[in-house]
Amino acid sequence: MLAYTARRLLIVLVTLLVASAIVFFVLEIVPGDPARLMLGLNATEDAVRALREQMGLNEPVLTRYLSWLSGMARGDFGESLTYSVPVTELIADRIVVSLPLALLALGLSTAIAIPVGIFTAARRGTRADTAAMAGTQLGIAIPNFWFALLLVYVFAVTLQWVPAGGFPGWDEGLWPGLRALILPAIALALPQAAILARVARSALLETLAEDYIRTARAKGLPANIVLWRHALRNAMIPVLTILGLQFAFLLAGTIIIENVFFLPGLGQLVFQAINQRDLIVVEGVVVLLVGTVVIVNFLVDLAYAWADPRLRRR
Repeated sequence: MLAYTARRLLIVLVTLLVASAIVFFVLEIVPGDPARLMLGLNATEDAVRALREQMGLNEPVLTRYLSWLSGMARGDFGESLTYSVPVTELIADRIVVSLPLALLALGLSTAIAIPVGIFTAARRGTRADTAAMAGTQLGIAIPNFWFALLLVYVFAVTLQWVPAGGFPGWDEGLWPGLRALILPAIALALPQAAILARVARSALLETLAEDYIRTARAKGLPANIVLWRHALRNAMIPVLTILGLQFAFLLAGTIIIENVFFLPGLGQLVFQAINQRDLIVVEGVVVLLVGTVVIVNFLVDLAYAWADPRLRRR
């Protein structure tokens, strides 16, 4: 297990290095002078030169990349030219909204999808199975931003059970903060739950067709024991893959939802930074999100090894 973990950790480090280079150099080849874009067309040449000097744009590209990379390794993501504060401070202020939202949405998605997947797999071909799969197909087809607007109209505007948008801050208490995240979390969770339920059902049905499952049934084991003890653990491997990818998507893909609900999270920060051409903020947030995706997949790989010991020998 130790050798397996070390190999996977090396892959994580190489992936992060390559991803950081891609993010930096892709933004470098974006047309236009970042300093002039930030100051506007009416800026004087002296102001543009001063900002280029402040941003370090006069240095060679490789020198700037290595400086940026070494800064990130120390936890220094640079300073936002729009807000005049460290990027890490901006991220820290926003991630306290985006991370709980992603975790809440992932919890809701898992709590809905796994029971639905098990229920439909155990009743394959029945009316309940057909109805549940039709519901998941509908959940996949509906865009989450449209579903978010529908939730706002029904539960915030009509019923007035929850606020339509905004975030009061965790200083106001746990319940007011969670209350503001309920609708966004549901809007994010249900489409993902539909995907996860279909994956769980397919994986469980495939596992139930294996020879060792037939052997267990031939020994006279009850159907529930066969399902829960023998089939479910092996069927969880593809489900873990989707869970890892979904968490990364929920954390990185909240730009639209956060703007629908006026949540001051990472998605809204990236959107504002792109509009203001604050490239250092865009670079920092994108690298953070890429790193989150890579680390989550690393943890999923470790979960694979726990669920299936045969993988540890690879």
